[in-house]
Amino acid sequence: MIHSTAIIHPGAKIAEGVEIGPYAVIGENVSIGKGTKIGPHAVIDGWTEIGEANTIFHMASVGAVPQDLKYRGEKTWLRIGNGNTIREFASLHLGTVTGDGETTVGDNNLFMAYSHVAHDCHIGNNVIMANSATLAGHVTIEDYAILGGLCAVLQFMRVGAHVMVGGMTSVPMDVPPYTIITGDRSESRLRGLNLIGLKRRGFSDETISSLKKAYKLLSMSGLKLTEAVEKMKADVPKCPEVDHFIEFIESSKRGVAR
Repeated sequence: MIHSTAIIHPGAKIAEGVEIGPYAVIGENVSIGKGTKIGPHAVIDGWTEIGEANTIFHMASVGAVPQDLKYRGEKTWLRIGNGNTIREFASLHLGTVTGDGETTVGDNNLFMAYSHVAHDCHIGNNVIMANSATLAGHVTIEDYAILGGLCAVLQFMRVGAHVMVGGMTSVPMDVPPYTIITGDRSESRLRGLNLIGLKRRGFSDETISSLKKAYKLLSMSGLKLTEAVEKMKADVPKCPEVDHFIEFIESSKRGVAR
């Protein structure tokens, strides 16, 4: 059902079974996949691709131009996968040509009210951004990360898989996967593994034990970062999760929270 008051550009591509509520605005270069629901007064603009079975609530802003003073109207993208929920007043912006040219969102993510995804961000699958969680430009969020309310991730930072970011936390460095980080910018640091999250998602006791050893070397050993990584490679039992933990640290360009 498409409400009679919705404003839809003739060039927009609307798939079968899409619902569009009263006074929603759909721009010329937007495509919306099957079964997606658009709430009242939502605005979807720009070169925006939305997959199937997404739910976009009232007053959400999806595909607006980036808040980047260098942007000059270039053709850049916002690409959204399937099964996402974008709550009221959330905002997701296009990419920039000085970045990756696109902002990308995977599948089955939840963006709570007033959350913000800036230009050139890349979000995986099954991520939760709580109310007013904010991403600056060029941020990467890996699968199953949870970002607490009012947290702020600085530009170019990465948040690893299964990370828990505490409410009102500032994230000025990359956050290794499977960990918890809390604190404001001057005190932001790791607080341990996200043990509750790992157990809920079915990680084995052996995997968690290996991650504990790797975490202690990173955060509690007093070793230099390169020394801690070498000791992880030598001493920690191997598993895909530990491999990812090490690879994430080694690939960091902005420093790693410890």
